[in-house]
Amino acid sequence: MKSEITIGLLGFGVVGSGVATILHEHQADLSYKLGVPVKIKKVLVKDATKKRDTALAQETFTTDIDELIEDRSIDLIVEVMGGTTEAKEAIERALRAGKGVVTANKDVMAESGFDLLKLADENKCDLFYEASVGGGIPLIRTLEDGLASDRIRALTGIVNGTTNFILTKMKHEKKTYEEALAEATELGFAESDPSADVDGIDAARKMVILASLAFSTEVHMDDVFVRGMGVIQDGDLELAEHFGYTVKMAGSAKKDEDGIEVAVEPVFIQNSHPLASVNNEFNAVYVYGDAVGETMFYGPGAGSLPTATSVTGDVIAACRNLLLGVNGKRMHAPQFTCEVKNDSQIIGRYFHRISIKDQVGVLTNLSSIYSKHGASIATVVQPEGKPNNEVDLIMITHHISRQQHQNILQDLQQAPEVNKVISYYRVEGENR
Repeated sequence: MKSEITIGLLGFGVVGSGVATILHEHQADLSYKLGVPVKIKKVLVKDATKKRDTALAQETFTTDIDELIEDRSIDLIVEVMGGTTEAKEAIERALRAGKGVVTANKDVMAESGFDLLKLADENKCDLFYEASVGGGIPLIRTLEDGLASDRIRALTGIVNGTTNFILTKMKHEKKTYEEALAEATELGFAESDPSADVDGIDAARKMVILASLAFSTEVHMDDVFVRGMGVIQDGDLELAEHFGYTVKMAGSAKKDEDGIEVAVEPVFIQNSHPLASVNNEFNAVYVYGDAVGETMFYGPGAGSLPTATSVTGDVIAACRNLLLGVNGKRMHAPQFTCEVKNDSQIIGRYFHRISIKDQVGVLTNLSSIYSKHGASIATVVQPEGKPNNEVDLIMITHHISRQQHQNILQDLQQAPEVNKVISYYRVEGENR
């Protein structure tokens, strides 16, 4: 029986310092729950001489990763250094050295998760990654354990706090995109380069991880349909509200007999749906299972202590496995081949905002385009014309395929009556 468990910590930034704080301040609770103390022996940093506000001794810090990987007394590696190449190499080295790994790195897990999980299986090690999605929300553990007996059919949610914060400020405080982004940056919710967030890449990586786990298959970034929030135009949020919707940057993953579809894009969510009321930097994910039905997981999607809480939860799980001698016993090979749907198999409702010439017969001509592609229209609104003889036409379709939707857009853009297609959104949160 081990008398204590020692940890090597890779990185001491926002999350790493949070992990150290929790392990220090909650040591009595952890020792009680595990039966042995859990201590950080070494921390890998870029500058070991830098003064830090921490209870860890100065000699704990090092710039040499070999002091962590090659030290046989270190039982577990916690990777919170961020980045991709160095982090992936560090995780690989740790697993080959027979050490379990806990990581918060969504980029590495989305791009190389299957290879790393296979490596963990081969070396009889644990690899936990709860904090890679949803910050402090226990999504991974819920899918792996709590809902393991169920068949998950769909996940829909807000998995990026930065874009949700921006959209909340734009809707409720009438701020411009630039003003909302500046506030998000000032508060630390957005990086100095926010492109991964606002372009949907961050959310897509998280949806790759969630979909792969939920459907027991191997989903890749290339399988995800992605539209960034840059497509949102002036007036769209107000129009959404007028029709009873809220614009959210949402991720979705669905599986049926035709295959899998995964997407990240701005969508119109019906105001009555709980996701419509998730505001600011908070995340929320709806999970639909055959047996459990609908469940929703809500909480802070980022931040030092919420994310560190998820990391520490994985640390406890890894420690228990070590103490019980069952580390590395869980196989991670996907159960099913990933069959991705084509555009003709992906069904949804769509909102179209079109700038048209304000003249007789336009509505009839444009309606014929929808009919030509087998699409029926649920809502048509044509406001009063503008002084320049232009008007915005709003069309909301019944359920059509993404291919039909794309064909309609192509024809609309070529129609002489149309000035331009201003914006379009998939409509979510309604029962089919």
